[in-house]
Amino acid sequence: METINSALTSIFANRLRSFLTILGIVIGVMSVILLISLVSGLKTYITNQIQGLGANLLIVIPGRIGGARSPGGVQANRLVYADALNLRSKLSNDAQVSAAIQRNATLKFGNKNDKGVAIFGVEATYPKIVSIKLTAGRFFNQSEQQSSRKVAVIGTTVKSNLFGEGSGLAQTIDVAGLKYTVIGILGQRGAIFGIDLDNAIYIPLPSAERQFGIDRLNTIYISANSAESVGDVQNKAVSLLKKRLSEDEFTVQTQEQTLSTISQITGVLTLALGGIAAISLIVGGIGVMNIMLVSVTERTREIGLRKALGARPKDIRNQFLIEAMTLSGLGGIIGIVLGIGISLIIGRFFTTTVPLWSVALSFGFSMLVGVIFGVTPAIRAARLDPITALRYE
Repeated sequence: METINSALTSIFANRLRSFLTILGIVIGVMSVILLISLVSGLKTYITNQIQGLGANLLIVIPGRIGGARSPGGVQANRLVYADALNLRSKLSNDAQVSAAIQRNATLKFGNKNDKGVAIFGVEATYPKIVSIKLTAGRFFNQSEQQSSRKVAVIGTTVKSNLFGEGSGLAQTIDVAGLKYTVIGILGQRGAIFGIDLDNAIYIPLPSAERQFGIDRLNTIYISANSAESVGDVQNKAVSLLKKRLSEDEFTVQTQEQTLSTISQITGVLTLALGGIAAISLIVGGIGVMNIMLVSVTERTREIGLRKALGARPKDIRNQFLIEAMTLSGLGGIIGIVLGIGISLIIGRFFTTTVPLWSVALSFGFSMLVGVIFGVTPAIRAARLDPITALRYE
């Protein structure tokens, strides 16, 4: 306790220097917590979104995840509507199927514009397969799809941007130069990292294909009739698609596999961003060592006097080591408080999650930095010759 008291007295005797010393630790710990909370929040949000689509859902996408690529670096998309029709026909007793394409375009209503809106061309069966809710109006039916009617279901952001407080139903909007009638309003889905999921509209698939000149699908959604049959449906879908496409030209993923892929991606992001943030902790540790070396030099006579009065080398070593650990510990605590506080503020706009392990990891690493970078100055102080130290000017 006497050694700890002595260390604290020395730290508070040089408040400004101590503050500047721990600043690097504070920034490092705060950065680690913030970055991990953002990545964890992203993972939580995407997981909830995917789980909200339904446990029985399978997704067919062009190209193979981790598969071969063309010389240009992009996997060729050979997924066409005929593939969706074939799956629907052969899996009619086991699942429901819906195809989809997607493009971005500008919407207009009167003198109002909404740029960068996601235009989804889907089938009438889409709401039954993918869990989406409407707050007003209805989704288009099979007859409207087959006749390529110019009808649209819009997201809440589109509604707000184009119609304000108005309902928007039965209004005619300009979608990339063509007129569509609004027949439904989607429920709010929210935003993630600045990407507004409600800034989207859904139109019949044939209408989108003709307007944008698209003959390739972005996605085929398959909803198994039961959770137990998901694996069997996946195997059947793969076998059917293999009759026309190679293994590198498509991927059929279940929700479980999609979540596993997302976990792997976010895991790599967490390690990468956490490692980058940890660099500032190392820089802060170098600052701690630098200041402790200066402190040893300034207090050479004090060290000589203590040794002359009977202090053992380990007492001197412990004193300076505790000072370094205290500086790192204070920096870690302040960094944790600031990191959690800023994460809560950011959480009002984006999804953030502060895992307990990130707090423990950042604080433990800050203390480890204090030990590692405090050892050299502490050993140097402990090895000082008392006679030489007393003569030091």
